[in-house]
Amino acid sequence: MTDAALDVDEAVFDVVERIPRGRVSTYGAIGRLVGVGPRRVARALSSGGGAVPWYRVVRADGSAAEPVRARQLELLAGEGVPVRNGKVQLAAVGWPD
Repeated sequence: MTDAALDVDEAVFDVVERIPRGRVSTYGAIGRLVGVGPRRVARALSSGGGAVPWYRVVRADGSAAEPVRARQLELLAGEGVPVRNGKVQLAAVGWPD
């Protein structure tokens, strides 16, 4: 991995660590803060985001990524995040505002 890729990963991790407990963000919102696209955010989290609260990042429609859906929704429920029909209610808990 190049230094630039590692820098992007670190920037993503830094932003994800700032998401408060009980709140969520989207791949796109994180990407806008870092200056990359949502797929790049997803790649960073899937390859090395285990040390940050990765589960607080969802798709733009509030849904969880398929491979981690059950675990992600379980972790979010533990923080009191409202979920309806398998989707986080972003209007209530989206971050940043």
